[in-house]
Amino acid sequence: MPVLPHAEPYHHDGDEIGVLFCHGFTGTTAALRPWAEAVAAAGHTVALPRLPGHGTSWQELNVVRWQDWYDCVDAEYLRLTERCSQVFVAGLSMGGALALRLAQNHTDIAGVVLVNPALGAVDPKARLAGILRHVVPAVPSIGNDVMLEGVDEGAYAMTPVGGVAQLNKLWAEVKALLDLVTCPLLVYRSRVDNVVPASSVDTIRRLVSSLDYTEISLLESYHVATIDNDAPRIFAGSLDFIERVSQTQEELS
Repeated sequence: MPVLPHAEPYHHDGDEIGVLFCHGFTGTTAALRPWAEAVAAAGHTVALPRLPGHGTSWQELNVVRWQDWYDCVDAEYLRLTERCSQVFVAGLSMGGALALRLAQNHTDIAGVVLVNPALGAVDPKARLAGILRHVVPAVPSIGNDVMLEGVDEGAYAMTPVGGVAQLNKLWAEVKALLDLVTCPLLVYRSRVDNVVPASSVDTIRRLVSSLDYTEISLLESYHVATIDNDAPRIFAGSLDFIERVSQTQEELS
């Protein structure tokens, strides 16, 4: 199935610090492209893949498994490790859950940056997706929760219920093993998020084993903060985090 122009993956060859970006559920690489380009402009190597079932049609997202999303980012991570001495992972929403899953499985990840990471949904009906998917193929879109006018993350016009059922499975897997996350974490959370509940970040903070943990509140952005008013703050802060952590690890090695 043809990939929509705004959903194309993005890669940049830079220095020996690699950064893998993971976009959100029903969204596209468009939500992270400006951030990835800012990191690339700082000289780093960047990988921003299009997750399976995204950027084509919402029907395709009803027939993929959460393991397909994870396998995609895992493969990109392994490719980065082949040419980079340190690899960071950044994730938005569901991409945050995938980033945490990577950190659970790869203890050599240098650090993780999360923006409104999802381990649950504001809509209580999402928990019933495993049953509802047999009678309702899709519901209205959860995309483009942005305060800033005139921006578009390229999300599907509908939210596929089968995909939400897979999302629930991913969340369960990640929450069960959060204590395995030990790498430095930088977490951005919007004060107003109409998609992901505050409990997601609360759960992460409470259960991860990371000794280096920083949490920053965003006051001028909704869920897709990476293309909202606080985007420049996220870009600059993540670059500072990457520089600090990478230098610390070099000194320890």
